Amino acid sequence: MTDELTLDEALDELVSAEDFLEYFEIPFDASVVHVNRLHIMQRFHDYLGKSGDALAEHEGNESAQAAVYKALLAQAYQDFVESDALTEKVFKVFHMHEPQTTFVPLDSLS
Repeated sequence: MTDELTLDEALDELVSAEDFLEYFEIPFDASVVHVNRLHIMQRFHDYLGKSGDALAEHEGNESAQAAVYKALLAQAYQDFVESDALTEKVFKVFHMHEPQTTFVPLDSLS
C-alpha cells in the first residue's frame, strides 16, 4: 500500500479487481479473478455496505480502515475461490429463475 495518498485517494485510483487485490496486498490466482472479477467486486461492495459499524468505529484511523477493507476484499475473493458465481448468486439475474411467491388476498378473488 502506498503511503503518499490518503486511503480515499488511493481507492479512487484503483480501476480493476486486480488493482484492488494488489493494493491491499492480497495474493490471488489470476484465473479466479479473470472469471469472477465483477462478482468479487460486487461481493466486496455488498460486504462494505454491511460493515458500516466496523468502518465508522475506525473513522479517522486510515490504517484500521484499510485493514477492514482488506479483510472484506479478501473474504469476497475467497468466496469465489471456494465456490462459483452460480452458487454465490451475487447478481439479481441469478435469482430471476427461482420460484417466486405472490400473495393474493382472499377478498380480491371475488
